[in-house]
Amino acid sequence: MTNLVRRDPFAVDHLFDDLMKGFFVRPVRYMGDAPEMQIKMDVKEDDKAYTVHADIPGVNKEDIHVDVEGNLVSISAETKRESEKKEGEKVIHSERYYGKVSRSFSLGQDVDEVHAKARFENGVLELTLPKKEAKATRKLTVE
Repeated sequence: MTNLVRRDPFAVDHLFDDLMKGFFVRPVRYMGDAPEMQIKMDVKEDDKAYTVHADIPGVNKEDIHVDVEGNLVSISAETKRESEKKEGEKVIHSERYYGKVSRSFSLGQDVDEVHAKARFENGVLELTLPKKEAKATRKLTVE
């Protein structure tokens, strides 16, 4: 059953309430906040493998995790940033930022997990993901 709502066509006060509700509300972000961490990627393909370059600046290689299952690739990373300003023995300003970011994507063909390689240098994660040999299909004769 439909809900009926009675409205006064000449009431200007509530004319745009439903239309504009939440339109001007934006998330509040302070200038001192740490920037939102994102993984930016480039994926290239040739006949034998996929090559992925993922930009993950400010992260240690020990904090990066890559999972490959079939044609699904998942990259996750954790970052920990701390800054502290001191004057003598007195702490004037201290900030901490802890965050986790992840990204998953699927490729057009399954990946050979055994021969896959990952290398991290200068904030760029490079994945070499060889394609798995396609299994030969077999036709069955209907009896």
